[in-house]
Amino acid sequence: MLKRILMLALIVSVQHIGFAQKKKPKVAPTPESKSFYQARLNDDDATYFTPETFKISNDGKTDVSDELQRAINEVKTNFNFGVVFIPEGTYKISKTIYIPTAVRVIGYGKRRPLIILADNAPGFQEQYPQDKGNAKYMFWFTSAIPKEGQPIPDAGASTFYSAMSNVDLRIGSGNPSAVALRTHFAQHSFISHVDIHAGTGKAGMFDVGNEMEDVRFYGGDYGIYTFKPSPGWQFMMVDTYFEGQRKAAIRSQESGLTIVRMTVKNVPTVIETNPYFYEKLFMEDSRLENISGPAFVISNENNAYTQISLRNIDCKKVPVLVGFRTSGRQIAGPGELYKIKALNHGLQMTAIDSKPVQTTTQDIEVLKTEPVPVQKDIPVFPDISLWRNLKALGAKGDGLTDDTKAIQAAIDQYDVIYVPQSWYRITETLKLKQKTVLIGLNPVSTQFILQDNTEAFGSFGPPKPMVESSEGGSNILTGIGISTAASNSRAVGLKWMAGAGSYVNDVKFLGGHGNISRKRPGQEASNNSSHVGNEQHWDTQYWSLWITNNGGGTFKNIWTANTFASAGAYVSNTITPGRIYAMSVEHHVRNEVRFKNVSNWKVYALQLEEESKESSNCQPLEIESCDNILFANLYMFRVIRVSTPYPHSIRSWNNRRLEFLNVHNYSQTKYPSTVPLYDVNSGIEVRPWEFNRLVIDTPKPRPIDLQVGRVVQIAKGFEFADGICHDSKGNVYFSESRARRIYKWSATANALSLVADFPWEPLSLGVDTKDNLLVVFKYAPKQGYLINGKPETFTNPPDAAGTSFSGWGNSGFGTFVYAMNPEHPEETMHLLKKVPLNNVKSIAKTLDPSNRRRDSGDFLSVSTNKFSECWLAPDGVTIVPVVYDLARSNALLEGYPGKVLYGTDEYLKRTVRFNVGPEGHLSEPQLFAEKGEFSSAVDSKGNVYIADGQVYVFDSTGKEINIIETPERPSTITVSGDTLFITSRNALYVVKLK
Repeated sequence: MLKRILMLALIVSVQHIGFAQKKKPKVAPTPESKSFYQARLNDDDATYFTPETFKISNDGKTDVSDELQRAINEVKTNFNFGVVFIPEGTYKISKTIYIPTAVRVIGYGKRRPLIILADNAPGFQEQYPQDKGNAKYMFWFTSAIPKEGQPIPDAGASTFYSAMSNVDLRIGSGNPSAVALRTHFAQHSFISHVDIHAGTGKAGMFDVGNEMEDVRFYGGDYGIYTFKPSPGWQFMMVDTYFEGQRKAAIRSQESGLTIVRMTVKNVPTVIETNPYFYEKLFMEDSRLENISGPAFVISNENNAYTQISLRNIDCKKVPVLVGFRTSGRQIAGPGELYKIKALNHGLQMTAIDSKPVQTTTQDIEVLKTEPVPVQKDIPVFPDISLWRNLKALGAKGDGLTDDTKAIQAAIDQYDVIYVPQSWYRITETLKLKQKTVLIGLNPVSTQFILQDNTEAFGSFGPPKPMVESSEGGSNILTGIGISTAASNSRAVGLKWMAGAGSYVNDVKFLGGHGNISRKRPGQEASNNSSHVGNEQHWDTQYWSLWITNNGGGTFKNIWTANTFASAGAYVSNTITPGRIYAMSVEHHVRNEVRFKNVSNWKVYALQLEEESKESSNCQPLEIESCDNILFANLYMFRVIRVSTPYPHSIRSWNNRRLEFLNVHNYSQTKYPSTVPLYDVNSGIEVRPWEFNRLVIDTPKPRPIDLQVGRVVQIAKGFEFADGICHDSKGNVYFSESRARRIYKWSATANALSLVADFPWEPLSLGVDTKDNLLVVFKYAPKQGYLINGKPETFTNPPDAAGTSFSGWGNSGFGTFVYAMNPEHPEETMHLLKKVPLNNVKSIAKTLDPSNRRRDSGDFLSVSTNKFSECWLAPDGVTIVPVVYDLARSNALLEGYPGKVLYGTDEYLKRTVRFNVGPEGHLSEPQLFAEKGEFSSAVDSKGNVYIADGQVYVFDSTGKEINIIETPERPSTITVSGDTLFITSRNALYVVKLK
C-alpha cells in the first residue's frame, strides 16, 4: 500500500483527485513586458552575447543553442562566476541550455530579449519517466557544467548566486513535455522580470528555489510544479502573475510557498498540493479571478505539517475557495466578489498559554465593489540614463587598491552608481546620501571588501559599518557582496537607517559558507573571508546587518552567514515599517537574528540554520520589547551534523502583538531545538515543533511569591550567570561571559531584558554614581593588527606574578573597562580612559575584584598594593583600579573611602575584611570568615553574605548567623534594598531579607 501511495504522489501528471475541471478558461491578450535594464551596462568582466563575439543572429531564425551554451560556459570557466548579458532581440534555441553555479543571464535593451524554444524541438515531445520532472527543459540550472556521458548535475543546496533576469521565454508549439526553467538552486539564486509563455508545453517552471520577483506565467498545464526546494526551506514569490494554466497555476509539495502580491486568472485551481503530502502555504495581498474549481486543493489536512495562512486575498468569481482531499470537505466562496481577510488551517494557538488546536478559522467579507490592488513595496529604480559607472569614475576594483576615496567621491557627486563586477577594497566607512542608489548585478562577483586588520575597523570600539545609509532617506543597495574579512573586530557590514521606501536586495554578507574563489589571475584579493582555518576569529565582530535608528524599508533575498559576526542581523530601535523577504541567516556562534525595540515589521520566509561546528550553541532568534510584528513561514533548522541539543529556537521578552504563521522547527537528527519558543519572563514554553498560528500579546510575568528567607527563581536558561551588580534604582545587572551577554532585571517591571551582546567577553559589572553601567572585559589583540604602523600588544601588570592563572594562556590580552547607558547601549558604549590615580581629584567609589585566586599565598600583599592607575568612570568620581586580578574576578565589590570592604581569597576559600583609604587603596586586612568562593555582599545592617556552595550569613563581627540554601550553587550575589539577588550556573534567584 505504501509503495502505491508513493508512486501516486510522485507522478506529476496525476489529475486532481475529486476536483478536476474540464472547462477550458478564456485567455485575455497578454500585456507587453517592460524591460528592467533598458540600456547596455559596461562591465569588462561580463560576457556579451552579441554577433561581434558569437556566431549568432537575434532575428529568431538562427538556432543559437550552442553559442549561448558556449557563452555561459566561458563565464564559468574563465571567472568561476559572473554575468552573461543578452541584448534585446529574438533568439531561437532547440536544446536544453545549462546554467552552472553563480552564473547569471541578464537581458538588456528597450525591450526584453525573447528566447523561443523552436516548434517541435527534438526531444521535447517525449515523456521522461526517469527524470524527476518527467520533462525536458529550455534552461536547466546546474551545480556545474555538465560533462558528456555523465548525469546532469542538478542544482542543489550548494548552488548559489545563479539567476535569470529581464529575459522573456516562450515555448513553441509541438513541445508537450517542455518546461521553460528548472530551478532547484539555493541562496542568492532567483528569477526576476521574466515572462514565461508555456503555451501547450508542460509548465513554466519546475522545482523552484530561493526567490522570484516580477515573473508572469502564461499557459501550460502548470505555471509552476515543484517539490521541496533543495535546501529544504521556503520559497519566496513577490509580485507574480499567472493566467491560463490548464490544470493549476501551481502544483506543489513541501515547498514552503511564501507568496506576496500574486494575481491568478482563468485557471481551474490556484494551488494544488500533491496527494498524501503537505504544504506550508502563506499568501498575502493577492487577487484571484475566474477560478473554476477549488482555488486551493489541500492534502493531509489533519497533519501538523499542513499549514495554510491566507491574508487579504481578493476573490472574483471563485465559487469554491478550498477543497480538502482527505475528507472531501469544501469551503465555498460567499459570493461573486469577496475578500479573505484571514483564513488559517492547521495547529493554532490564539495565545501563548492556550492549548494547541487543529482547526480551520476564517474571516471572509463579501464586497460590493472591486478593491484597489495593493501597491508594491519594492521601489522603482531610477532611469538607467542616470546610472554612473563606478569604474569610469576612478575605482579600480582589483581587490588591492584602496578604492575608498573614489567610491565616496562618486557617492557624493552622483545619486545612482552602477558597480561593475570586481572586488573593491575600502579602508573607511562608505556613507550614503539621502538618495544614493548602489547597483551591482552579482554579490559574489561584485564585492566591497576589507583586508584583515584594517586599522579603522580594528582594536576596541563601538560598531563601525563598512557601508552606512542615510537617516530616513530612500537609499537602494542591490547586487553587492559585503566582506568584513576575518580579523576586523569593530566591523559591521551594513548599518541601515533609511526610510520605509528604501530597499536592500541581493546582498551577501561573506565570511562563512558560500564563498567562491575567483579564477582571474592577478586579481586575487588579500582579504580572508573563509571561516575554515580562522576559528580564532569566529564571533569577534559586531552584527553583519544592523538596522537601527528608525531604519526600515524592504530587505529581500539576503544571505548573512558570516561566522566572524556576533549575529547575522540585528534590528533595533525602530518604528519605521520594514519588510523582510527571504533572508537566510546561518552559521553564527551565538546569535542568528535579534529584534529589540522594533515595531511594525513583517518578516516573510526567514530561514535560520545551525551548523555543528560553528553554531551548536547558537540562539537562532531573539525578540525583545517588540510590537506588531508578523513572522510568516519561519523555518528553524539544525543540520544533520549537529550532535548536541539546544533548549529553544526563539526567546521572547516583553513583546506585544507578535503573530507567527507557519512555523517549522526541525532537524534530520534527534536534536532540533527542544522547544520552538520560550517566553523568558512568563516562563511559558511553546512545545509543538510544527504549527500554523501562534499569537503573543503581552504574556503575564510569572508570579513571584516573595517571602522572607525563601529562595525564589525569577529567571532561568543561562549557562553560567555571574558578574552581578545593582544600580541606585534597584535594577540588577549580570552577565554570561562566554555567551557575551549582559542582562538587566528591572526593579519596576519585575522582568528580565537583554541589554547587550557585544563581541567582547564581559568579566564583571559595576555602576558609577550616575548609574552608568561599567563592564570589565577581556580584549585580545589581533595578530598582525597595526596602529600607526606598530603592533597592538599588551603585557600583564606586575601583580600578575603569583597566580598560576596568568601563565596558562591568560597573558597577552588586555583587561579593560567600557561604560554605557544601559538604556541605549549601542549608541553610548565607549572605552574608559586609564588615568594616573593622582589625576583623580575626588573618589566617591571604587570597584575592586570580588575574588582573587592567588595560589602563591600573596593574596593579602597583592590586595593591599598601592595601585597607581585606574579607569575613570563617566561620573568622574568612580574608579576601577588597574590590577591583574580583574582578569579572573567574577564580580566587582563597591568600596567607599572610610568604610570596609569584604574580599574573597578564592584559592584558600576565605573572606577578608579591608579598610578603604581615601585614594581607594585597601589596607589593614583581617580574616573575617573561613568561607568564600566568588562573591560576597553586605546588607543595610552590616550583615555579610558569602557565596560558598550555599549562601552563608555573618554578622559584622564574623559570627555565622544563617545559611540560605539555594537550589543551585551560587556564583555571584548582591543586596539591593531588602532583597538578596543570586546568580547561579543556570538561573537568577531572589531572597527577601525582611
